[in-house]
Amino acid sequence: MVRIPGWLSLSIIVAVMWGVWGALIEIPEKRFSPGFPSTLGYVVWSFTMVPCAIVALKRVQWRVEHDRRAILLGSLGGLLGAAGQLILFQALKSGPAYLVFPVVSLGPVVTIILSYLFLHERTNRIATTGVILALVAIVLLSVQSPEHHGPVGSGGHWLRGALAALTMWGVQACVGKFALRTIRPESLFFYMTVAAVILSPIAWWTTDFTMPINWGLSGPALTALIQFPNVPGALLSNFAMRAGKATIISPTTNGLYPVIAIVLPLLIYARLPERWHVIGMVLATTGIVLMSYGEALQAEQAAEAGPKSLQVPEKRLSTAYRVAVEAYE
Repeated sequence: MVRIPGWLSLSIIVAVMWGVWGALIEIPEKRFSPGFPSTLGYVVWSFTMVPCAIVALKRVQWRVEHDRRAILLGSLGGLLGAAGQLILFQALKSGPAYLVFPVVSLGPVVTIILSYLFLHERTNRIATTGVILALVAIVLLSVQSPEHHGPVGSGGHWLRGALAALTMWGVQACVGKFALRTIRPESLFFYMTVAAVILSPIAWWTTDFTMPINWGLSGPALTALIQFPNVPGALLSNFAMRAGKATIISPTTNGLYPVIAIVLPLLIYARLPERWHVIGMVLATTGIVLMSYGEALQAEQAAEAGPKSLQVPEKRLSTAYRVAVEAYE
């Protein structure tokens, strides 16, 4: 009997948790009348992070790195992640989850491009192919038929929001590359929690309280239940990465969760997407897997090569890049 490693099982669990979260996230606002606004959904999500942050800090005896570099990287990563989440909720107001999530899950595109432009990191052919497929997928997913109205027809609104969230999460991943070299994952999660809670008043103030709001169990309570799997999933993914092979974990997690987030809403709403969207979903998922595998493979090869892999000709080093390399080393 083949025994599945614990870290692989954990990565699959994380993908399922994130996929279910993405598939159900829009239900409190769109499936009930009155609905529970997405802005308040963000507020609920931000506070679901607090219990997990407490558990994470307890694991490290409540010790949080608080030097200047840790605060800067942790706060920047946390704010980017929280802002992306806030924009995601706004995008889901006008767009369906089965279209929004294939786009927002393409954050590695931004990470790879930024690493190439500012860190002069070369990418391999696998990741480059994934980037090309991802860009084609975004174009196909944005195609709207003139007969469509409502949420799907307002493609411009949800697409702009999804692209903004994609960008912020892609930049956050770049920041995380350096942050996790100097601070523990538990400390980074603490800073992410603080940032999420700090931004919650913005979501509250932008809520239209003149409209009817569902304050019953199918409102904030259901939202909390749906949002909760997203939070421990982030922690569990760090533990899986710590114990297993990134070349397997990263494609599994990043590739599986969008598939679940796409398929489940289609089943729930009994909807058949347009053929262009189907092609876009397939290309997006394939691109995510290729980018994740390519990046993880390159990271492992760099680790095996040792510090020499980080050496860059002095004339190509800007001051900011030199500081980043020192932090990475």
